[in-house]
Amino acid sequence: MRVKKAASTKRGPSAKSDDGSKDVDKYLAAVSEPARSTLNTIRATIRSAVPPEATEGISYGIPTFKYKGALVWFAAFSKHCSFFPGSLAVIAAFKNELKDCQTSKGTIRFPVDKPLPAALVKKLVKARIAEKEKKR
Repeated sequence: MRVKKAASTKRGPSAKSDDGSKDVDKYLAAVSEPARSTLNTIRATIRSAVPPEATEGISYGIPTFKYKGALVWFAAFSKHCSFFPGSLAVIAAFKNELKDCQTSKGTIRFPVDKPLPAALVKKLVKARIAEKEKKR
């Protein structure tokens, strides 16, 4: 499966939370099932865990959530989906909970038809938010 790279949009700090979501919708529309449903589940879980001022968009050609800079990414590939927490420390902190997933430097891979558990995604996102809060 090939996914077209969506054009990125530049947004200022006063961007509304739905700014860029149309680009993410476009990306997801180009993803075939069952990966599309899996990514929609991941997206909804991330959205439920981020602060209201977080924004969505496309970065590096894939969907991202931004909060005080890039926060997390997610994407579909031909044989798997991936979640990119943007932090080696976060992956290391949750290594026991990620033992059933294939991980590599900065990437958590999972089957196209089986999203990561929502509770785990929320923990990963909240850990990233905590990192961002410490840096500012």
